[in-house]
Parts: sequence; C-alpha cells; structure tokens
Amino acid sequence: MIARYPMSPAAVRAKMVGRTQVLLSVALKGTALLSLGILSACGSSRDPSSLATPHNHLLGVDRGAEGGADDLKGGVNAYLWRGAIDTLSFMPLSSADAVGGVILTDWYQPPASQNERFKIAAYVLDRRLRSDALRVAVFRQTLQNGSWQDTPVSATTTSDITTRILTRARQLRAENGERDN
Repeated sequence: MIARYPMSPAAVRAKMVGRTQVLLSVALKGTALLSLGILSACGSSRDPSSLATPHNHLLGVDRGAEGGADDLKGGVNAYLWRGAIDTLSFMPLSSADAVGGVILTDWYQPPASQNERFKIAAYVLDRRLRSDALRVAVFRQTLQNGSWQDTPVSATTTSDITTRILTRARQLRAENGERDN
C-alpha cells in the first residue's frame, strides 16, 4: 500500500502555477500557429516566373573609367571623372565611385560664411567627353534659429560648377595630347 502524504498549501499552489504556465504556453503556441496560418492564407499566390524581368540598359555595359572615346571599353569618361574630382577637391568627399561615375561630397562651409553650407553630387553618365555626359546637383542649407534649413541654390551655381568640371576635363585631354587613353 502506498502512503499518501498531504501536500502543503504552498506546494499545491506551486503545482497549480506550473500547470497553468504549461497550459498558457501551449495556448500561446497554438494561437501563434493559427495566426501564421491565417496570414499566409491572406497572401497572394504569385508565381515568381510570371513576373516581368526588369530592364536595365546598364547591365551589359562595362562601367570602368578607362579612356574617353566611344570605341574604348570604359563606361565613364576618364577626363570628366578626373575633372570632377579635381574641381570638387576643395570639398570633403563622402563617396567617389569610378565604376558607377558618382561623386558625392560631404557638407562644406565656406570660410567666409558660417551660416551656410553646400553639398554636391556629380554624375558622369557617358564615355564621351560631352556636356550632356555630366550631371551636377548642388544642395544648400542655411542656419536659421540654430538648425539647418534647405535653401534654394543660385541659378548660376550649378552651371558654373558644371562649366568648371568640363573645362578641367578638356584641359586634361589636351595635356594628354588629345589621346583618349
């Protein structure tokens, strides 16, 4: 015969709490699985092979910065690239990607003006040394009430910087004897 010992009230409470926690855990897992099933049923059943393939004209182009002529294999014009680097060298560079033809500067505060700052993004878009192979975006902020506020740039600022980059690129090509490599 097995003797039964009565349990203390604390032991009974502990046993009930343990059972409650196990039941609660099972209920939560069941609810989570049910919710997951409902959510997956809400999704559409798209077949990935039926989606259109994105078209990118740059996928087949070598974007290296080698040379300046059409017949060379480079993707961006080396003279435009170097001209942009030289022209923007007074500003701190944040990023410069010769393969993609992108130059991003960090904010620059001119020494003469402590209440404004500038940032420039230059994009070399082609292998040819042409004005339409270069895009420049200039951003300006002014300090107002202790915070920097975006402000429009003068209409001539962007064109002046673009002209300086193009002039420097032509100088580099002339220094190279009009050769494209």
